Amino acid sequence: MTEIPETRPPSGVAPSPPDTPPPSPGGAPLPAGAAPPPERPARLTPPYGFDATHSPTSMKAEFAGRGQPGDEPDGPEFRVAVAGRLALRRDSKKVLFATLVNLTGADHRRIDGEATGSDSQREGRIQLFATRAATPDFDALMAVPLGTWLGITEGAVMWTRTGELSVKVLDWVVLAEPRRLFPDKWRSQDDVEHGARQRYVDLWVNESAQRTFLLRSRLLSLTRRWLEGRGYIEVETPVLQAIPGGALARPFTTHHNALDQDLYLRIAPELYLKRLVVGGMERVFEIARVFRNEGTSTRHNPEFTMLELYEAYADYHDQMALTEELVAHLATELRGTTSITYGGRELDLAPPWRRARMTDLIAEQIGVTVSVDQPVAELRAVAVEHGVALPDDAGPGKIILEIYEKTTEAAQWGPVFVIDYPQEVSPLARPHRDNPGEVERFEAIVAGRELNNAFSELTDPVDQRARFEDQARQREAGDAEAMAVDEDYLRALDYGLPPTAGNGIGIDRLVMLLADAPSIRDVVLFPTMRPEPPEAFERPEAFDVEDEIGAVAPDGEA
Repeated sequence: MTEIPETRPPSGVAPSPPDTPPPSPGGAPLPAGAAPPPERPARLTPPYGFDATHSPTSMKAEFAGRGQPGDEPDGPEFRVAVAGRLALRRDSKKVLFATLVNLTGADHRRIDGEATGSDSQREGRIQLFATRAATPDFDALMAVPLGTWLGITEGAVMWTRTGELSVKVLDWVVLAEPRRLFPDKWRSQDDVEHGARQRYVDLWVNESAQRTFLLRSRLLSLTRRWLEGRGYIEVETPVLQAIPGGALARPFTTHHNALDQDLYLRIAPELYLKRLVVGGMERVFEIARVFRNEGTSTRHNPEFTMLELYEAYADYHDQMALTEELVAHLATELRGTTSITYGGRELDLAPPWRRARMTDLIAEQIGVTVSVDQPVAELRAVAVEHGVALPDDAGPGKIILEIYEKTTEAAQWGPVFVIDYPQEVSPLARPHRDNPGEVERFEAIVAGRELNNAFSELTDPVDQRARFEDQARQREAGDAEAMAVDEDYLRALDYGLPPTAGNGIGIDRLVMLLADAPSIRDVVLFPTMRPEPPEAFERPEAFDVEDEIGAVAPDGEA
C-alpha cells in the first residue's frame, strides 16, 4: 500500500495557498499576525462509537442497596462507562451536578413526571457529579450545552450525602452537540401537533411521550408472545396488492413500472391470511401496516397498524373470548390492573365483557326497535327522526348500521361486544346460524370506540362470489370503498376453507386505551400531517446556550 505523505491535506480539503494564514477552528482565516486560539480539546470532537458498560437503569439494578450516604467505594467493580443526553444541571465554580438521560432498558410504568425525589431518581436517569479537582477539562464540561449527548468514558460509582446513587466523572467525551435549543416542555411542547411533527424533540422533553412509546413497544412484544403461546404463528403478506380487498375502504394507488401494472397499498391483510388457512396454516397472525385513503381525525390516520389473526375450527364466540382475554392480559402487564381510567372515567377490562345484539343496543339508546325485516320506508323514518343522513340506495342493513353508528356506538362506554350485524354490510362474514339477514360478526366497543372487528368467516365460495359481485356493482355505481371480485381468493375457497374465525384489532386504538391518550397522533411516532412551510426549517443564525431550559436542578449534594 502506498503511504500518503504527511503534507498532503485530508481527502476533500483543498490545500491553503502558501501565504494564507492557517484557519481558525471555526474555519475563517486568522488576521495577519494574530496568535492562533487555543486548541479545541479532543474530547469535544465526537468519536465514531462509544463502549458503554451500563445504562442508568442497569446501574440502579446492579448497585441499589450496595452503598451508604457519602460512600465512594474503590475497585474496578465500581467503575462504569455510561452515555446519554445531558438534561439538567446545577453548577458552581468547583462542582457540577447534572442528570444524564438514557432510556435503554427503562420501564414505561416508572417514567413519571410526578415522581418524588430528584429528577435523576426517575426511570432512565442517573446523576453525574464532576469536580474541578477530579474531572479533566472541567471548564469545557461546564460549558457544554444542555441537550448534548455525553459519554462518561470513566466514572466512579458513588453515593451523595443524601444517599443518591451517582456517577463521579473521571473522564468524558462529547458524543453529539445540539445546534438548536430544546423548547420549554411546559410551554411549546404541550401542543400535540408540534410534538407529532418533531417527535425527535417531543421524546426528550415530554415524559408522557417517552412513556407512551415504550408502552407501545412492550404491547407489541407481549401480544406476539401471548399469541405464540396459544399456537399462532406470525406471517407476512403483501403490502402491494393487485386487488384491494378485506375491508370497505378507499385504497392508495401506485404503479409498478417494470410490470406496467397498477397496484394498491393494502387496506387489510385478510384475504391473504385466509388463503394460508386454506393451505393448512391453522392459526396465523400478522401485525400489519395498513393504508386507507381517507381523512384524519383523533381516531384515524391513513397509515395505521392492525393485528389480524385467523383460527381454523373456531367461530366468533371463540374470538370474543380471545379478545377479552388478550386485552385483560395486556392491561395487567402494562398498567398493573384491569381497572383503569381513560379520559378521567373508570373502565374495567376484566372478562367477561357484555355481549349485546346491535338492534338491542339501538333500542336501549333511542327507544325504538329496528330489524332487517322491516320495510325500508319505516327504517328511513326512524333515521330521519334521529338526524341520521342516508345514501339513496341504502337497504335495511345499511340503514340499521348508520342508525347505530350515529346514535348508539359512542354511548357505549363498555367494554361491550356488539354482535350480530346485518349481512348487507358484512360481505366476508358467515350467515348467522339462527337469524336470517344477519351474520356472526362482532365489534368490541371500549370507551365509545371500536377496538376490533371480527366474525365467523364465510367459507362458501358460491355465496362469497355473489357477495363480491354485489360489491362490484356498488363500486361501478360510484362507491369507492366497495370491494372488487377477487378471482384468486375465490379459487382458494374452492379448495376448501374449514370453519374459521377471524379478528382484526386496531393496535393504535389499543395503545390509546392503555396509555390514556386522547388522540391517535399521541401513539403514532410519525403520523401523516400536512407539509410545513419552508421557514419552519430555518435554523437560528446564533446559538446561545442557556444554563437551564425549562428544568429544575437536581436535589442531590455531594
